[in-house]
Amino acid sequence: MISGVFVYNNKGDCIISRIYRDDITRSVVDAFRVHVIHSRHEIRSPVTNIGRTSYFHMKRENLWLVTVTRLNANAAMVFEYMAKFIELTSSYFGQFNELNVKNNFSLIYELLDEVIDYGYPQSTDPNVLKLLITQEGFNAAEKPMEEQAKITSQVTGQIGWRREAIKYRKHELFIDVLESVSLLMGPLGPLNAYVNGSVRVKCYLSGMPDCKFGINDKIVMKDARPPNPLEAAGKKKKKKQQQQRAAPIAIDDLTFHQCVRLGKFDTDRSISFIPPDGEFELMKYRTTQNIKLPFKITPLVHESGNKVSINVTLKAEFDPALLGQRIEVRVPVPSITSKVHARSDKGKAKYKPGENAIVWKIKRINGGRSAQLNAELDLLQSTKKWTRTPISVNFEVPFACSGLEVKYLKILERKLGYDDGSVLKWVRYISKSGSYEIRY
Repeated sequence: MISGVFVYNNKGDCIISRIYRDDITRSVVDAFRVHVIHSRHEIRSPVTNIGRTSYFHMKRENLWLVTVTRLNANAAMVFEYMAKFIELTSSYFGQFNELNVKNNFSLIYELLDEVIDYGYPQSTDPNVLKLLITQEGFNAAEKPMEEQAKITSQVTGQIGWRREAIKYRKHELFIDVLESVSLLMGPLGPLNAYVNGSVRVKCYLSGMPDCKFGINDKIVMKDARPPNPLEAAGKKKKKKQQQQRAAPIAIDDLTFHQCVRLGKFDTDRSISFIPPDGEFELMKYRTTQNIKLPFKITPLVHESGNKVSINVTLKAEFDPALLGQRIEVRVPVPSITSKVHARSDKGKAKYKPGENAIVWKIKRINGGRSAQLNAELDLLQSTKKWTRTPISVNFEVPFACSGLEVKYLKILERKLGYDDGSVLKWVRYISKSGSYEIRY
């Protein structure tokens, strides 16, 4: 339960203040300024307790967004609300910064009154709130009763995330499968590897289209019940046909946008929904099994007195038709390094003394190809042994490292009479490095 929401600038001036409950007073504004913003100590925790009052704070650009409560509130819920509120304001006036907040303060107060009711967060969906609150203002007297009834139905109805009567001349649907792959590789093999992914959709469809989304034919949940033997026998022929297709992936965690019919997913693992208009995140997932690691890094180090030679081989472990881009390999070197001679057969390698690392950059590389970095180091005299820190890799590749593939996307709009045959559909896969490290 939220007692108040405040916005401060870097100087500690409170430029937005909204109190929802009478268990706090304006004195909480000064307390946060003194104990957090003007504190001489570094504030690392996003939650600060002052007396019996808890301050949840988030800094964006040059502003502090602060939520205050005196009860044992759900911290995850509070931070989710704060993140959604920043997204909401950004959808109205762009970047959440001091200038935009001051220029749109009346709009922000309207939004604060709408998204929280007596301390309880309500809808933060921009598609719904833009029906009620516009930057020009909402004048009920100028709107006919029928239109006001439609807005009320939209906000309180079953499909609150999409307004009616949306029209586009050209029907388009763009799907981005975005993944972040993390790896900790030891000398004997992977110690930890996982993928965090999301499916983002840009929807430009008229009316109220019904969509059905398919991934690798089915999704095998890690703890799902085993299939019925009779069902398995009945689908034996179908499974043979699927052997040549992408293997089903095992997903550990999965969350959907509110538009997805969860009951339908529980019964037949199909993802069906009526999409919001514009851009939204359809689903998020996490997997730790059968990850396709895009790059293999093989380091070799030879130490001889004050000389160290380092050889790093990078191999692209994906299809030759694909192209990896923006590859950066960061090789740590001893802090007592006095001279470095680095060369590579692809890309550019540069020694950065301030970072104690050799940074090897490759603009692009085809799958199946390899590249090598060789470096000769001269060290200063020292009795301290070199503690090797992991090699880190950054990259971007055009496929899903989890193995997730979009198999089909069916669209049907019964009222307007169009289907997926008349919709332009695009699917894009992008995997980027998370924490991708190799110990040696």
